[in-house]
Amino acid sequence: MKKFIALILALLLCAPALASAETVVTSFYPIHLFARNLLDGIEGVEVVSLAEPTAGCLHDYQLQTSDMKALARADVFLINGAGMEGYLEGVFEAFPALPVVDASRGVTLLEDCSDHDHDDHGHEHDHAYNAHIWLDPKNAIVMVTNLADGLIAAMPQHADAIAANRDAYIARLAALDEELSVALAALPRRDIITFHEAFLYFANAYDLNVAAVINRDPDDALSPRQLAELCKTVLALGAPPLFTEPQYEDKAAATISRETGAPLYSLDPIVTGPADAPLTYYEDVMRQNLTVLLQALGE
Repeated sequence: MKKFIALILALLLCAPALASAETVVTSFYPIHLFARNLLDGIEGVEVVSLAEPTAGCLHDYQLQTSDMKALARADVFLINGAGMEGYLEGVFEAFPALPVVDASRGVTLLEDCSDHDHDDHGHEHDHAYNAHIWLDPKNAIVMVTNLADGLIAAMPQHADAIAANRDAYIARLAALDEELSVALAALPRRDIITFHEAFLYFANAYDLNVAAVINRDPDDALSPRQLAELCKTVLALGAPPLFTEPQYEDKAAATISRETGAPLYSLDPIVTGPADAPLTYYEDVMRQNLTVLLQALGE
């Protein structure tokens, strides 16, 4: 890591001077959406995301040369926190003076749903908590508040505009939370099985029961033995709905659904999306997820 950082810094020193426009760098898609809402209508501020809109979760993300260049001209770096960004040590070492705003501050974290020191495929994970905190809108409100505080500290000349955007966005998120609470409260069934740990915060917020989580890399294929074991688990649970994510093509889920009769649905964790998404994209996708859940768990 030290050699990599030294190389990047050498390249930066040789690069031409960059524009003096204020630059806000975000770690990945959900944080980018929140930052865009907070900075909406404020001229002269550039919002840059390190990870591409299609990158997904950052557990195994490796910093690129382009990332280090973006951070070198950043006025502030906004992160999810809670263990999502595993590369932060390198950022702190390379840019010790860069303000880093942790959106997870004050959020009650849930433990990972299983032992993630080593998963079934030998992958190591270096965080003890589930980092998908944004999928509970109440957490999103805390995150937006934290991000706004950090942006105001870094750019006090825009404090009034950021605060106004914060208040308007929080009002929208609170309305979304109320809508989800009312709609999901009357569901006759509450058990779900997911193929990723992303929706534990959502389930916790709205009293859904994640009966099982298939913790694995969605890009890896399961062995016939593993598939058979999973089918037994699903049947033992009464074949509740299975939920995959649109970011991954999950053939295993289709196999388990076919073998057990458990219906298959898709929920979007909002880790990817259009680069030019509307500012309401978080709310839009959460409402789409609500529609899916009402169909899957309704009578």
